[in-house]
Amino acid sequence: MVVAAVLAGLIPSFLLVGLGGLLRKRLSENAWTGLDRLNFEILFPALLFTAAASRPMDLGRVAVIGPSVWAILTLGLVAGYAARRFGPPRFLDFAGSWQTAWRFNTAMGFVAVATLSLADAGMMAVVAGMAVPLANIFAVGALSRGGGLGLWATVRRVALNPFLLASVGGVLVGISGWTPPGLILAPLLLLAQAAIPVALLSVGATMDWRALGRMDAFSAVLVGVKLLLLPAVTLGTCLGLGADPALTQVLTMFAALPTASAAHVLASAFGADRMRAATVVAQSTLLSALTLPLWISLVEFLT
Repeated sequence: MVVAAVLAGLIPSFLLVGLGGLLRKRLSENAWTGLDRLNFEILFPALLFTAAASRPMDLGRVAVIGPSVWAILTLGLVAGYAARRFGPPRFLDFAGSWQTAWRFNTAMGFVAVATLSLADAGMMAVVAGMAVPLANIFAVGALSRGGGLGLWATVRRVALNPFLLASVGGVLVGISGWTPPGLILAPLLLLAQAAIPVALLSVGATMDWRALGRMDAFSAVLVGVKLLLLPAVTLGTCLGLGADPALTQVLTMFAALPTASAAHVLASAFGADRMRAATVVAQSTLLSALTLPLWISLVEFLT
């Protein structure tokens, strides 16, 4: 029953990804790029802000979630480096794909959290708010090392990230207990409703659906770290420490998410091998259709 309920919650989203694949040629590449930009700059920041700011937030829970998600990201960074021996000789090209071991698909996170019995979108907003800064610091830092970007340029890229600004702003408003006026919140909520469908369609349209046939040792390590190792360690640690069931659910789900769908865009911006990174993104997304429901079903059963 648990597996069926989880699949019922996730299948519509994966169908949207498939629809995006069918619609790929209906729009130009520039149009899909524009939709990605719209989502990155406006729609998803609205979702992150409203999910966190529209309800009071427990500061104690934020203090627990923050270090927890940072530990998950750090494990992905360290474990993902094991792929170095199988990867391209140029460090910049390796860094472009290495980031897939810890970055996460925020859209899928908000979809998946709705299938959990104890966690909610507010908790996912806190998780994203705490995870986005460090995930970007790790990714931009690794690519900067390979691309020769200076310290201040790196800091500027991280600090001005719209996901970072929106999620941290929403968390701060939620902690304060202040509810923004409806006149301000209403248009942001309308924008937020469009974020996930647009993101899922774009993932399907830009994804290489033949990527699974190109799985090699390099991508297998990165995808295995993201989809298997991180959720296994997270779930085992939470159960071993007797963590709150709601926290266990949301952290395990977060750890099991496929990598960020736009990781290849960041790789390209630094001059790294865009196609190699895009292949790993596609492999992670496609395989998560199997692994994510299994992890959610397992954590539901154990909590």
